[in-house]
Amino acid sequence: MDETPAVSRRTLMGGALASGAVVAGLGTAAAATPATAPITDAAPARRRGQKSMINVPFDEYRTVRVALIGLGNRGHGMASGWAAVPGCTVTAVCDIRADRATRTADKLVVEGRPRPAEYGGSADAYERMLRREDIDLVYVATPWEFHYEQGRAALLSGRHAIVELPIATELHELWDLVDTSERTRRHLFLSENCSYGRNELAMLKMAHDGLFGDVTNGHGGYLHDLRELLFSDTYYTDAWRRLWHTRSTASFYPMHGLAPIAAAMDINRGDRMTTLRATATEPRGLADYRERFIPRSHPSWKETYINGDLITCLIDTAQGRVIRAEHEVSSPRPYSRINSLAGSRGIFEDYAGVTSASGGRVYLEPDHSGHTWRPFDTYLKEFDHWLWQKIGDDAANNGGHGGMDYVLQWRTVQQMRAGLVPDMDVYDAAVWCSPIPLSVKSLAAQGRPVAVPDFTRGSWVNRRTGLDSRPSEMPPVT
Repeated sequence: MDETPAVSRRTLMGGALASGAVVAGLGTAAAATPATAPITDAAPARRRGQKSMINVPFDEYRTVRVALIGLGNRGHGMASGWAAVPGCTVTAVCDIRADRATRTADKLVVEGRPRPAEYGGSADAYERMLRREDIDLVYVATPWEFHYEQGRAALLSGRHAIVELPIATELHELWDLVDTSERTRRHLFLSENCSYGRNELAMLKMAHDGLFGDVTNGHGGYLHDLRELLFSDTYYTDAWRRLWHTRSTASFYPMHGLAPIAAAMDINRGDRMTTLRATATEPRGLADYRERFIPRSHPSWKETYINGDLITCLIDTAQGRVIRAEHEVSSPRPYSRINSLAGSRGIFEDYAGVTSASGGRVYLEPDHSGHTWRPFDTYLKEFDHWLWQKIGDDAANNGGHGGMDYVLQWRTVQQMRAGLVPDMDVYDAAVWCSPIPLSVKSLAAQGRPVAVPDFTRGSWVNRRTGLDSRPSEMPPVT
């Protein structure tokens, strides 16, 4: 589908298109004083001949051959889902610990799948794997610090890449992945399974159908009590995730809640994030948990935790909306991705517990009145995304996290086999992950706003399809 100059759906539903400095992505900062002006970094220029990957379809693949890098909890668990998708096969698996590659290969054989080639035993084992000819897509599920180099290596080897959160943790790395994707003409995108959550996709359809009126704000994040797992000696190998809390004050992992809100607001598709400002609470949770539950002989007692328990990012958009993105993993609380969207005619809130079977609640005019929440269930049924209607039963049988893992995997393979434009691209991945380095900058500047880069280099003004895709079929397996 060609890019067509257009305003966002918000304008089509009656909102006024921002003008002047806002359209340029400066928001209110154009009139700001030097003390409050956002901290900015210039976008790097494209190299000669380098072109956007927006609306570039996949080549058609008869069979999608997937290679896996990183076979800990996440990578090992996702292997079965990839192998279960029609027209997909796992051809190679890799982990620095060779026994993990064998464990994953054994599991696939037990499940009746062909045995993949095994790589491991060294830090460069994935480079040896990428020399194979029988790989079309590389799935990266290693610790965060390796995502950038391994995703980039996949692109440079001529393969598409799907990378677990985040694709990178530094701004220059995010820009480099954008540029490498554009130069190699290969897609790299975030393995953002929550973007395919059933409630999230229904919320997206409701927003695009105008049920919230003029969308004004959204709230998403990752609120998950990980204290027990962070101090486990086996769950996060070499305590890699806990150690991030000793290195930096940042919003490490807000993407699960941020991405669905961004999709509902047409970020990179008629709107864009312009500025971010961050706040952080004191780092109390991990030290308190260690004091109460961890023996003094444990190696964690040599650590000092500096990352705040709750990191909140307020993000402004060119169309005048506000997104609140949060990250909290070191405090006692029930799990939530928040997933809330509001506008001139109503609001949706997820994770409302007993309010409804779906877990969500809603208040929309003119359907509702009396200042009383209503269950989300009837709206979920009416606005259920075609992917869930089509493969919801398969997702429940083949994927974790309520089936959204398999929906992500099925849709990725389907798009590659059918030669479709991906629902999520490298520009989405870059902006969704940018709160990590941007929160570091803002917090270091006592909460001053920082400019969010326009990774599309101006193409955000064009309306285009994303997760609100049209129904399509999986090509038959021959």
